[in-house]
Amino acid sequence: MEFEPVIGLEVHVQLNTRTKIFCGCSTTFKADPNSQTCPVCLGLPGVLPVLNEEALRKAIMAGLALNATVSEYSKFDRKNYFYPDLPKAYQISQFDRPICSGGYIQVATRDGTKKIGITRLHLEEDAGKSIHSDEAGNRVSYLNFNRTGVPLAEIVSEPDIRSADEAYEYLQNLRTIMKYLAVSDCNMEEGSLRCDVNISLREKGAQKFGEKVEVKNLNSFKAVKTAIEYEIHRQADILEDGGAIVQETRLWDADRGLSFSMRSKEEAHDYRYFPEPDLPPIKVGAEYIAKIRESIPELPDPRRERFIAEYGLSAYDAGVLTSARPLADYFESVVKHGAAAKKASNWIQSELLARVDNPENVGSFIVKPEMLAALLALIDNNTISGKIAKTVFEEMIQTGADPALIVKEKGLTQVTDTGEIEAIIDRVISENPDSVSDFKNGKERALKFLMGQAMKESKGKANPQIVNELLLKKLK
Repeated sequence: MEFEPVIGLEVHVQLNTRTKIFCGCSTTFKADPNSQTCPVCLGLPGVLPVLNEEALRKAIMAGLALNATVSEYSKFDRKNYFYPDLPKAYQISQFDRPICSGGYIQVATRDGTKKIGITRLHLEEDAGKSIHSDEAGNRVSYLNFNRTGVPLAEIVSEPDIRSADEAYEYLQNLRTIMKYLAVSDCNMEEGSLRCDVNISLREKGAQKFGEKVEVKNLNSFKAVKTAIEYEIHRQADILEDGGAIVQETRLWDADRGLSFSMRSKEEAHDYRYFPEPDLPPIKVGAEYIAKIRESIPELPDPRRERFIAEYGLSAYDAGVLTSARPLADYFESVVKHGAAAKKASNWIQSELLARVDNPENVGSFIVKPEMLAALLALIDNNTISGKIAKTVFEEMIQTGADPALIVKEKGLTQVTDTGEIEAIIDRVISENPDSVSDFKNGKERALKFLMGQAMKESKGKANPQIVNELLLKKLK
């Protein structure tokens, strides 16, 4: 039997507000346990939540960027369940009237571009964190409520994903969009982007979905991809043996590379949603929504297409440069300071990205865009060669000095005087008669050797084009 996976993702994006969604407590990461709490986020009797407008604004911005429709009327609900790190025994979330609905994300597949539908984006508060000790004789659990009340935007996809690769692309694109908007840092290691996978199999060509399995505890993009691939094989093996898939929630064990059952359908929660009585409905007008829409920066897909059309870049180069907003901004600034787009693209990808740990950090790189543009100008006007430019670039990284000053102080100006270069070539030819003979006998590698010797003799400062032209002339 041939099976088709049907996959949907539930992604929690932590909105990077300074304070929590319903109180004034800080959201700073790695603060001392339980140091960022108050009666409101701890759910003590007699307190009233107040909505953080910045969380609302960022959720609406995220929805607009995902091509969703913003609801002019939405509300909060109580999602009731008991867990030790949920102090109120309910979570304030949105049920039947979310802030955003509909929308899509485009992903690249082998068959072209595909739209993955988005069902909804809703606001909710995060729960706390349980920390379990495995120390012998001290098997206890600790509760840290700092994260309780941190604002989340939950983004639920339609079951449009058909492979682990599509899920990976969807997550990558979603994260890039959220970072472009600066609504979240989307750091999976710190829990500011978390993903659950819903997956089922059906016979290829069938319309009806199979039984759905949810996989939780996925803390990296690699884990999402690996877990989906594992679950496809696990479910396929059961179905091929004549078994039935049980609707359940499973946890992913990254160390062992397998999933295991957490709870079955019979144990699933009845959340008993009802409207949150302490928060009024949210009403936003068209003018408010329009103002937020105007604040949205140029997003990755249109920016990539513009880079191709405006700068003549390849789809690959444009994709790399627009993968992070600071990187795209850096490239455009280099070009605006006079550099040729293709040369700037090549230098950024080959030299700059090799020296930064993350494209998101390009903005703090010591070599500013105007400095790189000045270096590329020195190559264009034949002041230095491309090889010498790499040496100058290293010095710029070490000292932060202007490239022209480095070239002057270190005497790196390119030699273009034909008389001086001819003298170097004459010495190289006289000192390497065997290579000259090899060249005349048709061995092209000999030319590269002689060229290298001439550049070495000039300490890399001779103009390579002039060297090549004069060397060929003399050899022939």
